Amino acid sequence: MPDHAIALRRPDPSAVLELLKPVTWFAPVWAFLCGVVSSGEPVWERIGLVAAGVLLAGPMVCGMSQAVNDWFDRHVDAINEPNRPIPSGRIPGPWGLRIAIAWTVLSLGLAALLGAWAFAATVIGVALAWAYSAPPLRLKRNGWWGNAAVGFSYETLPWITGAAILSAGAPGWKVIVLAALYGAGAHGIMTLNDFKSIEGDRRMGVASLPVLLGPERAARLACAVMLAPQPVVAALLLAWGAPVAATVVALLIGAQLLLMRKLLTDPRRLAPWYNATGTSLYVLGMLAAAIAVGGVS
Repeated sequence: MPDHAIALRRPDPSAVLELLKPVTWFAPVWAFLCGVVSSGEPVWERIGLVAAGVLLAGPMVCGMSQAVNDWFDRHVDAINEPNRPIPSGRIPGPWGLRIAIAWTVLSLGLAALLGAWAFAATVIGVALAWAYSAPPLRLKRNGWWGNAAVGFSYETLPWITGAAILSAGAPGWKVIVLAALYGAGAHGIMTLNDFKSIEGDRRMGVASLPVLLGPERAARLACAVMLAPQPVVAALLLAWGAPVAATVVALLIGAQLLLMRKLLTDPRRLAPWYNATGTSLYVLGMLAAAIAVGGVS
């Protein structure tokens, strides 16, 4: 088919939805809702704002970041995941880039309606999404910087946004501390996520941590990074007069340690398993901490 005909052919809506990867929306939406809860403000009185924030955090900003990433990763995906919408041709021609740009503009427009803090956080998140995937920065070429950008964008920024929208202003310092700690730990989650693309990353010169360090060392590092902030959270909750939440976080840490022991026996095979199990315990700790700080019984 001639290039101009490919450019004119529109993608199927199901391929566009697949490009936006709804399965990835969970992390920022969960963090946003943790921010909502941690604000301590009544939720049902502002349910419209909460719904708009969920739309912003998940389908819009996260969906946009996935479209940007798939466009600039289309050559890597042709090796790792040739059935993805862009390398398979189901998103033809430049449509992947067009969708990424359109979703960027729509995300910023929605954020502008939700207040200065939401808009500022979205601007940072959008900038990091493009910096992560697009040249010349392409932060994902280095696992240290790329994973830090994703952890900050997927956990810290949505958490702060949720609290700010409900508070109609700057969130409290305890909220910011928790958001920063859990965002730092998410660096390890992203390291495990990179295990699925080791071969393509190695061939395309993407220095993910599993490529740089090897699967065993990368898995040990990921576990250490995920664990490190959580005892700090538990200690802070205890100091803030929330012993029940501190105990819950401590118990979740113990359960994660047991799962990590299994992960480290075969990290390359078990990384997806841990992301479905141990990561779930990690995010439950986020919710426990958010409830405690928000004073929700």
